[in-house]
Amino acid sequence: MTDVTGAPADVLHTLFRSDQGGHEQVVLCQDRASGLKAVIAIHSTALGPALGGTRFYPYATEEEAVADALNLARGMSYKNAMAGLDHGGGKAVIIGDPETVKSEGLLLAYGRFVASLGGRYVTACDVGTYVADMDVVARECRWTTGRSPENGGAGDSSVLTAFGVYQGMRASAQHLWGDPSLRDRTVGIAGVGKVGHHLVEHLLKEGARVVVTDVREDAVRRITERHPGVLAVADTGTLIRTAGLDIYAPCALGGALDDDTVPALTARVVCGAANNQLAHPGVEKDLADRGILYAPDYVVNAGGVIQVADELHGFDFERCKAKAAKIYDTTLAIFARAKEDGIPPAAAADRIAEHRMAEARRRT
Repeated sequence: MTDVTGAPADVLHTLFRSDQGGHEQVVLCQDRASGLKAVIAIHSTALGPALGGTRFYPYATEEEAVADALNLARGMSYKNAMAGLDHGGGKAVIIGDPETVKSEGLLLAYGRFVASLGGRYVTACDVGTYVADMDVVARECRWTTGRSPENGGAGDSSVLTAFGVYQGMRASAQHLWGDPSLRDRTVGIAGVGKVGHHLVEHLLKEGARVVVTDVREDAVRRITERHPGVLAVADTGTLIRTAGLDIYAPCALGGALDDDTVPALTARVVCGAANNQLAHPGVEKDLADRGILYAPDYVVNAGGVIQVADELHGFDFERCKAKAAKIYDTTLAIFARAKEDGIPPAAAADRIAEHRMAEARRRT
């Protein structure tokens, strides 16, 4: 079994005794009739009901799924705090290949489990789940966001996720180069799926040069056919070593920044949509030691959660976009705090988020 850092560990040790633990509740869900196996992790409700997406993924083991749920839920507490939302952090994972085992019955069963928590956890889309899936889940659970407009929801949250990452890139450029413009900057994007392909559009519109890669050939082809000027490379290893890269944007799964990738990076900035990009504690210092500016992932990719949170109060896209635009200011504030305290930006963001959660606990 692995803990949230990938090291062998017992899940109970992670929950109750490790620095990465502290979760309020973890629920193991099973519905044999539909084949559902899921984990719902609630890290914190200090700021309000836990809010986070549902990941549908073919984990190699159940233990790996639990570890991922714990890590993702903790990240959502920090993300929601930094986004200024009145929500704590939670996450759910469904074990299995969504291409083969996802069914209406499975999603309905999952919705019943979320509903059984009585609003302590509010769910939404994540890797492997989509708006249509949330419409099904919502038939059993009113604490469901990311639904289609036809069913009272806000639709695809990846639009504002990409917009927020774009704002984080602009803030990074302002901090490092003294100009927020990305014109003539070269940006490498690993993962051009739900979020990545929207990010490509923002960058090209501003005049940036874009290099992409994805494990799915069809995702790359969709980009290059629409934008012949976009360069595609074989894999992430090639992308991070691309000469002249200014910004690297990990937009797939977590753990993108590790002991192998950080020394190989040619980019001066890392700013992407993927969650949990730092493979283990200490990577943020390795980046800083190399002079690479890291925009904390849970800060810049918060546009999506801003959108789904707004859905609970009657969705307004322009209001959400205005909130997501503030990711630019938040990111700059984190860089300033990091410089003032002499710490990496990831540590500065953690301090700010932890302060907000601690203040909320003291008021209760």
